[in-house]
This record gives sequence, C-alpha cells and structure tokens, in this order.
Amino acid sequence: MFELETPLAELIARGVFLFLGFMFIFRVLPRRTGGELSPMDLVFLLLITESASHSLGEFSTLTDGAVQIGVFVGLNYMTNKLSYHFPVIRRLLEQKPLLVIKDGQIIPENLKKELLTEDELKGNLRMDGVDDVSAVKVAHVESDGRVSAVKK
Repeated sequence: MFELETPLAELIARGVFLFLGFMFIFRVLPRRTGGELSPMDLVFLLLITESASHSLGEFSTLTDGAVQIGVFVGLNYMTNKLSYHFPVIRRLLEQKPLLVIKDGQIIPENLKKELLTEDELKGNLRMDGVDDVSAVKVAHVESDGRVSAVKK
C-alpha cells in the first residue's frame, strides 16, 4: 500500500508535463473560461483533485498519489514565487487586462477576443451598479475573467 509502483522520476515527469500543459492551455483560452479563479489557481485545483482521485483508485499505492500531489504543490509554490520576483515570468503566466469599454464606447474587437457578448458585458456592469455603458470611463476584462469598470 505504501510502496512506489511507478518510478519516482516518471511520477515527477508526468506531474511537470501535466502542470505545464494545463498552464499553456489556460494561457491560450479566453479569460472567462476559468470563471473567478486565476489560471494558476484553477490548474492547481484540477491537478490536485486528479491526483487525489488516482491515489484513491487508479494507483494501488497511496505513495504514488502523494508524490504526484507533492510535485504539484511544489510546482505551484515555485511558480508563484518566481512570478512574484520576476516580472517576465508573471507576464508569461498572467494575461494583461483587456480594455472593452473606453469613454462609454464598447470595443467590439476586444469583446470578440474574449468571446464576450454585449449582453454579458452589460450584465457584468449591472452587477457593479452600472446601468448605462455611456457612464463608464473604462472597463477591462481582468486576468481572472472578471469585468472591472471605472465610472466617468
């Protein structure tokens, strides 16, 4: 039950490959795909859950699952630390806010980039207490998918 069935190097390589693969996928997808979670948080939760489920079922030893979880925790910590200290890493991992309204005018090409309809944008603005687009100085789709607005 506690012996490794899979070689340690293979478990670590699989974890690193999955982590980097998911990070790439979530970097390419529109921001709204992950909902309110940042891409890093979503990837981390997905991988931990997947590893935990394997350690309970597909792996026949708890140690294999524990190694995978340890790899993901370590990669998440290292990625957060590196992105804090090195802006170039932060730019690779996090998307910049995307301007969707400027001086009360919606920018359709930027909505299209995020697959965000005008109705969805207006719904997000109403949740922030803004009922008229013309009252907005600027609005952005943030890196976590939320819409933030500054009134005129």
